Amino acid sequence: MDTILKKALRKPTAADTIFLVKDGKDLTNLGFTDDELNYVKKQHRNNHNVIGVNRYKNLLTVAFGEVLGTRSMRLEAYRMCGDEAQQLLNNARVERAVIYGVNAEKEEVLAFTEGLLLGNYSFDKYKKPDKKKDNTLEEVDVYDNHVTEEDLEELRLVTDAVFVARHLVNEPVAYLNATKFAEEMQELGKKAGAKVEVFNKKKLESLKFGGLLAVNRGSIDPPTFTIIEWKPKNAANKKPYVFVGKGVVYDTGGLSLKPTNFMDTMKCDMAGGAAVAGALYAIARANLPVYVVGLVPATDNRPDGNAYTPGDVITMHDGTTVEVLNTDAEGRMILADALSYAKEYNPELVIDIATLTGAASRAIGPQAIVGMEAKADNDFDNLQRIGSLTHERIVEFPFWDEYKEQLKSKIADLKNIGGTDAGAITAGKFLEHFTNYPYIHLDIAGPAFLDKKDGYRGIGGTGVGVRLFYNFIKSVAE
Repeated sequence: MDTILKKALRKPTAADTIFLVKDGKDLTNLGFTDDELNYVKKQHRNNHNVIGVNRYKNLLTVAFGEVLGTRSMRLEAYRMCGDEAQQLLNNARVERAVIYGVNAEKEEVLAFTEGLLLGNYSFDKYKKPDKKKDNTLEEVDVYDNHVTEEDLEELRLVTDAVFVARHLVNEPVAYLNATKFAEEMQELGKKAGAKVEVFNKKKLESLKFGGLLAVNRGSIDPPTFTIIEWKPKNAANKKPYVFVGKGVVYDTGGLSLKPTNFMDTMKCDMAGGAAVAGALYAIARANLPVYVVGLVPATDNRPDGNAYTPGDVITMHDGTTVEVLNTDAEGRMILADALSYAKEYNPELVIDIATLTGAASRAIGPQAIVGMEAKADNDFDNLQRIGSLTHERIVEFPFWDEYKEQLKSKIADLKNIGGTDAGAITAGKFLEHFTNYPYIHLDIAGPAFLDKKDGYRGIGGTGVGVRLFYNFIKSVAE
């Protein structure tokens, strides 16, 4: 749900209030009774960092912030406290709450608020009207002298962009096919002031997008290729930063059919495309002075009568021939065409983001993103730094050329899969073949979609990548 976020101009008195403190000394002169103070301190000694005091007429919540550890650890601790606080508020059926930064730095107040807002998200489009009020919290006010209205406006638009990505990921393919996905991105472009162009199937055939067209052959719905362009007049760069997002709106595996239990969540296979759409939406709404382009190839992957098959040889956009040995390795086929097309922009840097391999998920689980780079070490270091601060962390895998050996084909230029080892890396090396510019590959197969709650990331689509990309481009602007 969308939560109203406002700046409070007066110190809260009788409102449902969340006090951000560092220790028990900060609780003096806040209106707590002795019994309430003793209760809060006892709960804190028992390792509870978010404690509710229910006065029945209002709920007072005390959140003890982290004082130890690195900056990134402290900010994440505040986000997690924010999520815990919103659960208390919703359980108490609170509709409006005030965050009071008694003793917290500005960035800590904002991190807490971010965690609270992100945790308050729910996808209830398909629930009956009387079932849609799981979360009652509708407005959050922030009382802190150091937090400005501009700070809150930025937080509003970034969390809104994360919700955009989550909504897209959570939509079933019965609603969100490739055409509808492109239409949604066009609407986002109108709202944000970004230019959006969509290539239809005829255009893709004329441009010889062989990989995207091959994957689409088993579908009754046509493919799309969406270009989102944010090019402000005051852009600091002439060569754009290009984000490429995988847009497989549903993946059965094609003729290399997935087992049913591996197919249940495959509406999320366009999470990379959703991240690109959400990030460009935030970047444009924030009017960041950086030239950025988003590319999203989209289709579903199904085993209909004309579907591409193991053994096929596909000619890609750049003329490379690819021997298909597994139709479930479809994401790299559509991304390869997009990465080849990205050369048209003479880009400063290209970053692709995709739910690409089970190997990445098995290697590090949902806690981080697998990343690799070619000719982009400084940008990769910056992206990792930002990933730590936003807690969309990146674990670097090697990108050595020895891994290309697994992709050699006897009848074509490449195979679309490697061997049984290092699947996440060989998938990245396949994609690297289609680049000639500084390049970063991000595999979000682990954190893109969750089947159980993980703090403010919630259940279902997480919107991973939106905050990472937004803050990366913000760092470029600065």
